[in-house]
Amino acid sequence: MRTARTATSSCAPSGDCNLSRITIFGAGAWGTALAITYSAAHDVALWSNDAVHAGLVRGSRTNERFLPGASIPDTVRVEADITAACEGMELAIIATPVAGLRETLQRLYDLAPHVPVLWVCKGFEAATGKLPHQVVAEVLGDTGYGALTGPSFAQEVAQGLPCAITLASPDIEFARDWASKLHHNRLRLYANDDVVGAEVGGAVKNVMAIAAGISDGLGFGLNARAALMTRGLAEIARLAEALGGRRETLMGLAGMGDLILTCTGDLSRNRQVGLALAEGRSLPDILRNLGHVAEGVLTTQVAARHAADLGVDMPITRAVHEVLGGRMAPRSAVEQLMARDPKVE
Repeated sequence: MRTARTATSSCAPSGDCNLSRITIFGAGAWGTALAITYSAAHDVALWSNDAVHAGLVRGSRTNERFLPGASIPDTVRVEADITAACEGMELAIIATPVAGLRETLQRLYDLAPHVPVLWVCKGFEAATGKLPHQVVAEVLGDTGYGALTGPSFAQEVAQGLPCAITLASPDIEFARDWASKLHHNRLRLYANDDVVGAEVGGAVKNVMAIAAGISDGLGFGLNARAALMTRGLAEIARLAEALGGRRETLMGLAGMGDLILTCTGDLSRNRQVGLALAEGRSLPDILRNLGHVAEGVLTTQVAARHAADLGVDMPITRAVHEVLGGRMAPRSAVEQLMARDPKVE
């Protein structure tokens, strides 16, 4: 078993001498956006498990497959060899979908078992129903770790547009330390110690984005969208509490902020799924043409299962689950939700 060597201290082009060597695992949209952002102040490597894709990105300094139009600085090392990517690493950021998280962690553990880890994937592991931090703890043990989550589109981050997100870790000092080290004048980080609440917010808001896309696609209007988002936030908070999170976390960036962005922004993949469902397109066709992973599809299944097991009332999640499974028409699902008996809020 091999550990990463200590990086040599040096200064970034900006003059910042508190430079860290960061390896980003996953050369999709988010991995590329973070590599672009952090290369201004850190030594960054971007790893792809596809050697052909890595070669194209390295040669063109663009990622036309996942983040077209964004220019990747020459200082970013693009690697297909994971051993080379880990050389000198001081921080690992995993930017794969949730489905690739465990495998990437296992490979990382073999090369650098004690390096701190952050991740940007949002959802549940399909087979186990576990949140990402549970998978990380299971594979890496007591290594310092945290989730980067909140209202953020990769395209805008790559363009250097202002953004604020949460770095959530069960160790608040770890969260504060890395939030400080990764602070960027266009990507502000807020430390939080409620990793469960932050992750549930980041995962289940994708379910609500599918619902909002369906409602908008059917022309139900802005009032209906606002109702879905508000009641959706209540569902997310109930599930977060049942899983051990804090309700107040869902009032911040990792909950309300992410929900607003994903339900209203046209760059949202999950919103696009809902819009396409409203057009009558089949789910396999939608996912085939999307070109990216829409985490909300698998998240819906796991969230519905958790809700049933824990006795948590999640009517919007149940309705989306029925639509995705082909057991209910999109219009019927929205109409059924709006026709529910009145309750005290």
